[in-house]
Amino acid sequence: MILALDQGTTSSRAIVFDGDGRIQAVAQREYAQHYPQPGWVEHDPIEIWVTQLAVAHEAIARAGAEARDIKAIGITNQRETTVVWERSSGKPIHPAIVWQDRRTAAACDALKTHGLEAAITAKTGLLADAYFSGTKIAWILDHVPGARTRAEAGELAFGTIDSWLIWNLTGGAVHATDSTNASRTLLFNITTGAWDEELLKWLRVPAQILPEVCASSGVIAETAAGLFGARIPIAGIAGDQQAALFGQRCTQAGMAKNTYGTGCFMLMCTGDSVAHTQSQLLSTAACSIGAQRQYALEGSVFIGGAVVQWLRDGLGIIRATGEVEALANSAPDNGGVYLVPAFTGLGSPHWDPRARGTIMGLTRGSSAAHIARAALESIAFQTADVLSAMVRDSGIGLRELRVDGGAARNNALMQFQADVLGLRVVRPRIQETTALGAAYLAGLGTGYWKTSRQLDAQWQIERSFEPQMERDQAARMLAGWHRAVERSKDWVE
Repeated sequence: MILALDQGTTSSRAIVFDGDGRIQAVAQREYAQHYPQPGWVEHDPIEIWVTQLAVAHEAIARAGAEARDIKAIGITNQRETTVVWERSSGKPIHPAIVWQDRRTAAACDALKTHGLEAAITAKTGLLADAYFSGTKIAWILDHVPGARTRAEAGELAFGTIDSWLIWNLTGGAVHATDSTNASRTLLFNITTGAWDEELLKWLRVPAQILPEVCASSGVIAETAAGLFGARIPIAGIAGDQQAALFGQRCTQAGMAKNTYGTGCFMLMCTGDSVAHTQSQLLSTAACSIGAQRQYALEGSVFIGGAVVQWLRDGLGIIRATGEVEALANSAPDNGGVYLVPAFTGLGSPHWDPRARGTIMGLTRGSSAAHIARAALESIAFQTADVLSAMVRDSGIGLRELRVDGGAARNNALMQFQADVLGLRVVRPRIQETTALGAAYLAGLGTGYWKTSRQLDAQWQIERSFEPQMERDQAARMLAGWHRAVERSKDWVE
């Protein structure tokens, strides 16, 4: 069997897969979120490690297996979250700064003021934004006494969560990451496939602190003796969204997946070439297998399924998130109502942090059902905007969109998504695609699976949704959505 470690933003999970890619066991534990100041989000790295190790043991036991039955471990993780620790003791010098944290926004503004963003984007495919790891590293080195001097002396190590787990799994023997995680740091040149000296200089990060960049698939190390009862190869690493892309088997240019979670993350494979965007999308490493590197375009929607939670917790028009589909379906259409869920600004392709949530088109006839329907439709409209930008920037047309995540289980939403896109929307039988992608990378890296074709054959459709709406009607609805979006922009002074 293959063990996938899925270290997410709110929980640590472990899933055991068999040779057919079927789930044999799952274990999960949540851990604490810390908000020391407005806009700051932190995790305890030790708690992440302890919970991840615990669920690994638990999943192996639930599968009725022992360590010797596990042929490889694959790791997938929340991507930009930043940990700095002592090489000698393995102790973190500061809490992990989470990808959601905005404390370094001013540092990113300074990079823009100095005219560096265009060069940063050309090298990394990213924007100069606090979302990414580079400015988080510099903040820790500047705010922990003596940290910068110790980093330059080689006494400290930086890692995203994959590196932190590998360090602990190997007892401190290996300090490594892969290209997908490295590509989210603002320090990695995705064209050359290496840490970039200019980027390190601009972001004030010493090279001595960085992990070795390895392939996404291939044996990187073995677990330390005594950790599991047998030494298990660690043979797959990928950031969560890239792992989902691989698990969905979107490995050819023009294949795309969208993960519907709290937010939405769409990635489209662009093959072995970097697609440079004009629409404020992100160009990112998709995976690296041997010498072969693949790339993707990525678009992030900040509020996806979270808009349904807002209907429950903020407006109180539903008692449980599962009620939203029936309430939305009780209205024949949206009644001209559009809800733009820009509660924390707008993500791709707008990147407007000053936008705020807006409900447009309300009349005396508007009801809770219309608002619920508009909320669900907003998820599909935002996805359509991202996909349209991807097609425009890449010049590659799509035949279908593969979907996963909690909100992808909502049949009404998936049908509406197909309608506004004018594309087939496909939901796979196994929707744990993030963990599955990590398992596939590890299995390929150890010869457990011999070829990618074997993995393609295992991917199965649970349900597909064909577009049913007339294209003129879809165009009118999208035009109304775009009018509402424009009114939400630049609201905060």
